[in-house]
Amino acid sequence: MKIIIALLPVLVFLLFLILMDSFKLVKIPFLIRCLLWGSLCAVGSYFINSYILTETGIERQILSRYIAPVIEETLKMTAILFLIRQGRIGFMIDGAIYGFAVGAGFALVENIWYLSELNSASLLLWAVRGFGTAIMHGGTTSVFSILLMQTFDKGKSRLIPFLYSLAAAMLIHSFFNHFILPPVAMMFFCMVIIAVTEFIIFRYSEKNLRKWLELEFDSEVKLLMMIRKGHFAKTHAGEYLTSVKDRFSQLAVVDMLAYIALYLELSIKAKSKLMLHEAGIPVVKDESISNRLAELKALEKNIGMTGILAISPVLRISRRDLWKWSTLK
Repeated sequence: MKIIIALLPVLVFLLFLILMDSFKLVKIPFLIRCLLWGSLCAVGSYFINSYILTETGIERQILSRYIAPVIEETLKMTAILFLIRQGRIGFMIDGAIYGFAVGAGFALVENIWYLSELNSASLLLWAVRGFGTAIMHGGTTSVFSILLMQTFDKGKSRLIPFLYSLAAAMLIHSFFNHFILPPVAMMFFCMVIIAVTEFIIFRYSEKNLRKWLELEFDSEVKLLMMIRKGHFAKTHAGEYLTSVKDRFSQLAVVDMLAYIALYLELSIKAKSKLMLHEAGIPVVKDESISNRLAELKALEKNIGMTGILAISPVLRISRRDLWKWSTLK
């Protein structure tokens, strides 16, 4: 019974978050990697914290309240930064789920270790660890991801948002470890706050995702239709490209037009896939996607950075591009 109480709640909560993702943004292979990375972080934190205890003589309570939160949250957040850099996180929803998965992996290993060390502990302790501490570990990394993605969506600089997102996760962790309230009350407080926060964020983020899909999907479809009908020059985008074409060779301009058309086609396909997921309609895998993405990359290389910057206003190129392409695979 104590094993179930200690380990199951955080996995159930993670499953609940996955089921709430109506757009199916999260990929299972990356979810598993997040769980594994969180597990490795727990092992690394154990050795670092043990070294600090034995070598500095610092009190365990001081370590738990002020030092361990810094070490553990710093290690856990590296997985989220890697996923963002690889274009695997596009919105707060998938960031929140991947973040919670990292924390869940951490909590599972930590509680397995406690189970092996504290055989005689009461069920109440395992309830506090399973429903409180474990949910807290998932929640703090999830909060870090949510805050970071929110600032990215607003197009702000990245260093300051990163620092205060990490600081928020550390402060929540430290607050929990202070046990200002009785353990059981702290457990319920942690569960309720994190559950409500995740629910609100999911509703808010899904609303923004639908708005982004509707606005960009309509404009991209219209622009692609104009290109295919040979009326691109009559659009505002075409007028803009005409105004800058004298700065590039004729071959480069041809590649830029081909890039715009292929980019729009792939972007529309990525958004269509998300809308089908939300509607619960099965998505048939397109075997040509890999070749098209390779063609897009080749065109991007031919155009060069200057050419990409020149056409970026037409396509609204942003950090979500890598993420869009990853949803197609």
